[in-house]
Amino acid sequence: MAISPPSDLVLDVVQAASPTDVQAAQEKLAANRAAFAATSLAENGNGFGASVDALNSAATQAGLSNANTHVAPTKVPQVYRKFEAMVLQNFVKNMLPTSDTLYGKGSAGEIWKGMMAEQLGNTLAKDGGVGIAEKMYQEQVSKMRNTGAINSATDENDKKMALSAITDFQRKTLAATETDSDDNNTVAAQDALTSKKA
Repeated sequence: MAISPPSDLVLDVVQAASPTDVQAAQEKLAANRAAFAATSLAENGNGFGASVDALNSAATQAGLSNANTHVAPTKVPQVYRKFEAMVLQNFVKNMLPTSDTLYGKGSAGEIWKGMMAEQLGNTLAKDGGVGIAEKMYQEQVSKMRNTGAINSATDENDKKMALSAITDFQRKTLAATETDSDDNNTVAAQDALTSKKA
């Protein structure tokens, strides 16, 4: 005995559902499809970061990457680069469009927009940025030299002395906490003895 349904069951279910539920389901499917495509691209090395790097290398080959190529780059510590990346991230996030169709609605859309701004800020800062990190580092170095507070070059003896001072401080701190815990244990033991006598 064979079953012959009168029509397509899936189509009947879709037609029976409310139009808003159908639209919400279609949006979720589209979002899942987009997320899967983005994940697949990133896993294959063709994601957003790879695209930005490819564009950047093309600009470098065209001679457009940095107008200040005649200036010798200074070695700026990573902390300053990270700060510049954070500042650039905020700039970029404010410049990105606010369209719901581009990123999605609600907090998920804000998260995607923030992630895109973070990637752009990091990439811009990694490739030289706009000069915030260099300027801050140069000001810090000149301030140190002018005040004479800190030598710009630290030798090995200074590093060893600083490490030994930190180690001594840690020992004293741990010894104080052990003494406090021993005192607390002694007091607790005395309290236990007096309660037994009573």
